[in-house]
This record gives sequence, C-alpha cells and structure tokens, in this order.
Amino acid sequence: MRVGILKEITWMAMDSLRSHKMRSFLTLLGIMIGVMTVIAMVSVVQGINKSVMSELESIGSDLIIINKLEPGIQIGEPSAEIRQRKDLTFNDALAIEEECSLIDTVAIQLPAEIFTAIPIKYRNIESQDALILGMNEQWPHVLTVYLPEKGRFLSKTDVTHRAKVCVLGSALAETLFPHTAALGKEIRIGPEKFTVVGVLEERGTILGQSQDNFVGIPVTTLMKVFPYDPLYMEFIATSNKDGYLLEAMEQIINVMRKRRKVGFGEPNDFSISTQDSALDLYNQITGAVYLVMILISSIGLLVGGIGVMNIMLVSVKERTREIGIRKALGARSSDILKQFLMEAIFVTGAGGILGILIGFSIAFVINSATPLPATVTSWSVFLGFSVSVSIGLFFGIFPAKKAASLDPIVALRYE
Repeated sequence: MRVGILKEITWMAMDSLRSHKMRSFLTLLGIMIGVMTVIAMVSVVQGINKSVMSELESIGSDLIIINKLEPGIQIGEPSAEIRQRKDLTFNDALAIEEECSLIDTVAIQLPAEIFTAIPIKYRNIESQDALILGMNEQWPHVLTVYLPEKGRFLSKTDVTHRAKVCVLGSALAETLFPHTAALGKEIRIGPEKFTVVGVLEERGTILGQSQDNFVGIPVTTLMKVFPYDPLYMEFIATSNKDGYLLEAMEQIINVMRKRRKVGFGEPNDFSISTQDSALDLYNQITGAVYLVMILISSIGLLVGGIGVMNIMLVSVKERTREIGIRKALGARSSDILKQFLMEAIFVTGAGGILGILIGFSIAFVINSATPLPATVTSWSVFLGFSVSVSIGLFFGIFPAKKAASLDPIVALRYE
C-alpha cells in the first residue's frame, strides 16, 4: 500500500515538472553549473595528481636532495638570508661521497643562467628554448630515467678534464638531427663546440612540458664557459643501505655543517629533504586547490539551492487550490510533503546528472586539446550526484512543509 502511494506521489511530481519545463530548467541551472564545476575541476586535479605521482614513482622515493634554497615553490626573489648563505661547491659533493659511509653516489646538477638565451645549433638548425644542464657522471646511477638510449652518458674523465662533450634529451636530438644520427656530431652551444656522445631515453611530458628538451654537459665545463647562478646548484644523493635514510641524512648534515663551519646550535645554512618531503608539499598544494574548488562550487550550489527554494515557494503559491482539493479528497499532510520534496529532488537530481555529463565533456576536451591531463573518477561522480540530491532535499523542506501545513478550507477558497 505504501509503495503504491509513493509511486503515485512520484508520478505526480514528475507530471508537475513536465508541465512547467522552462521553470524546471531554470531551477536546475544553478545546480547543474555547480556540479559541472566540481566534476571538471576534480578531473583536472586528479589528472595532474596521477601525472605527478607517476613521475615521482619513476624517479624513486629514497633520494636525498641538498641545495641552498629551501624546498618548495619559490615565489619571487629568494630572501636576503638565503642569498647570503655560502654556495654549494663541487667539492662538497665529493666530500659527501667520501665521508658519508651510508651514501652510495651523489649526482650534481647546475643549470646555465636561465635568463640568458644560449642558442644550440647544428649547421642551420637551431634551438633557442632547450635547457642547458651541468651534470656529473653519477646521474644514471642516481636517476635511472637518465639512461642513454644511444651512445653513452658523461664519464668521470669528462667531468675531471672539463671535456666539451654532451648528451642530448630525445626531444632536442629530434629537433637538431631530424634525418641523421646524432652520435659523434659536433654542435654549438653558444660560441662553444661540443661533441655528442649520447642520446638519452625519452621521458615524455609532464603538465604539457617536455622533459627531453635539454642538453647535459659536464658540470665543470659549464662552470668554466657559461654563466650560471650558484644558488641553483643541487645535489641528489642515494643511500647504500635500505631503511637507513634518516641516518644517511644525519651524516650529510654533519659533513656539510663541518665544511661550512656552522656553529653549534646555529641552524643549517643549506636545505636537505627527500622525495617524500616533496610529495608532502605537493599534497598540501593540491589540498589547498581542493579547498578553493569546494568554495567555488559551493557558491554555485548555494545559489542553485536558493533558486530551488524560491521556485518551489512560487509553485506552492500557484497550486494552493490544488493542495486544498487533494486534502479534501483524503490526501494527508505527509503525502503533500513527500510530493513537493520529490519535485525538488527530481529537479536537483536532473541538474546533477546534466552537470556530471557536461563535466565529463569538459574533462575530455581539456585532456584532448590542452597539455593538462584530466581523469574522471567514480567518487567525484557519486559526490556530484549525492550533493545535488541533498540540496534538493535540504532546500525543498521549507516549501514542502509550507504546502503540507495549508488549511484545506482556506486553500479551497484561494483564488
């Protein structure tokens, strides 16, 4: 009996919505926009998360990163305190390798001055936007993503003797040598000639930026012939013993403090972190993004909910006589309440479904037409639909109660 009554109430609610199509559409518009925003933004953030996590996993989680800058996203110029710190030196990396028993290898990285455009040329083909990186021979041992696909990597002899040799990222190799092999060829980096000894395996893109558009040269050679800022010298070390990462970091801190003459009780004048620290920082950033996303979508959903309540109040006013007739024929206040709640839930539920479909479409377009990755997750779909139905339930209660509480005699007299 109760199921039959509920079914009848449902059909009456749907008939009412069908008879006021434009009003119903305008009512669900705010909900649709809010849910669409949630789905589209969550898809982009999840896509970026997936891409970044994949990159971090490919690099490894047992790395120790030492540099002059504090870890994190740098906004604007470094502070005076950071600028006044002693620069990291090539010999610091050698000392860490020699004096830290828990350290296996130390890779050194130093980019050429990024604000100075240094062209890279082979004959009449030129690249203006490739990154020039000073490296030592340990990079393939620390980061296996830098393995050579053709030829070899830089050797210890190259670094020691400041040789003018280089390895190319796959994208730069394709740019400079589209129709010929790169190995053994001589290229110009600025005014200097370098011999290509290796082409590295392709790493792909992250957030639309190629990770293969660079040239690696011995770090000692870069320091001799190109402008650079020592602020950006970085060491990446690996431990030779599993489970002893913290102990290895302590050894590095002791060696660096001793070399840099940091007094007892004084803070470190360098930074040391791990990939896990970078991951924690990234999670904090994405957490803030999610918070902003919730705030933006909540405004749209709140406006949509107020719109639902407003339209439902108008509907109650217009249908006062109908409510009176229904009550006179035996309908209970609870039946009237359920009917108007069903109408509100149907409207917001339909808005949620449309928002989900449009959000899917936006995510697909972003993924296909822009460098940003976008991934639709099942939990975001469930969340979008659940929130839309909940809004209908919440904002529909007041109009539904008002309709249910009408006196049937007063309602029948209403014109």
